[in-house]
Amino acid sequence: MSDVDFLVIGAGQAGLAAARRLQRSCADFLLVDAAPSVGGSWRHYYDSLELFSPVRYSSLPDLVMPGPPYAYPRRDDVVDYLQRYAGHFAFPVRLATRVAAVTRDAGGFSADIGGGQAISARKLVVASGAFGAPNMPTLAGQGDFRGRVLHSSDYRNPDGFRGRRVIVVGAGNSAVQIAVELAGHADVTLAVSDRIRFLPQRVLGRDVHWWFDKLRLNGLNLFSDHGVPIVDDGRYKAALRADRPATRTMFRAFSPDGVLWPDGTEERIDVVIFATGFRHAMDFLRPSGAFDAHGQPLHRRGISTAVRGLGFVGLSGQNGFASATLRGVGRDADYVIPRIAAM
Repeated sequence: MSDVDFLVIGAGQAGLAAARRLQRSCADFLLVDAAPSVGGSWRHYYDSLELFSPVRYSSLPDLVMPGPPYAYPRRDDVVDYLQRYAGHFAFPVRLATRVAAVTRDAGGFSADIGGGQAISARKLVVASGAFGAPNMPTLAGQGDFRGRVLHSSDYRNPDGFRGRRVIVVGAGNSAVQIAVELAGHADVTLAVSDRIRFLPQRVLGRDVHWWFDKLRLNGLNLFSDHGVPIVDDGRYKAALRADRPATRTMFRAFSPDGVLWPDGTEERIDVVIFATGFRHAMDFLRPSGAFDAHGQPLHRRGISTAVRGLGFVGLSGQNGFASATLRGVGRDADYVIPRIAAM
């Protein structure tokens, strides 16, 4: 395959933002993704997912997301927007192309895409994001549990859970949203290890994202040390106060028919849903030496500190708490790409 100056791996929100930055620079680049269509992880989220940032603060560079500025987009709205974005700018993209391994040599990077084929590039932008692989804990007794265990990425809607006894594990936005939705159809408990923290959707009559923008807070890691709070218009806090669902401290082990709670009691459970977040999906970078001993990318604000010419876009906390969001990836692409281009 012909060489390119820049190879961008990942065609979700981060990859599309990087592609637009490269296009504005008139760079020679190629965007690749293992999926058959653009959109990244958005296609795999639950049906009722609603962004907690309004349309006005949920756009990628140079193309506004359609809709009323202070409406809250749903999952399918975002998927449609990302498809429209890629089509509008006509990025050079190769889909259904999985990168197996990336190696570094004197001339740049070689991305093995299987079948004896490789893509060569002088610079590499990894935009496969922080949500590529489910983070699935393994607890004592889990292998003996006769019920169903799944990750939130496998949850779509309440169908199939009606009348069941369900535990949702987690204290973040997805855990609370899924648990509250299911509580209208099943017997649900939200199991948490940490305190659930809330952030009001509106402050002094303005959406909280207006304040983030006005006070220039998006570039700060406000929530990095303590987790991201639930952005709530009041409905989720009210539901938890009404025990819809009930909230309990995380169970300590599975039993064959359910779980064992910290007080030693056993409860029969049909389904456990782990809403325990995601890990990055960048195993293809291991041959390049881009990771630390714990498998985390070595970087400073998205610029690799281990591999020259390698940049990241879309990592959580990369340049602030908004880095892994629609409104944050464009700013990070603007920071990373000129710097790796100059190397």
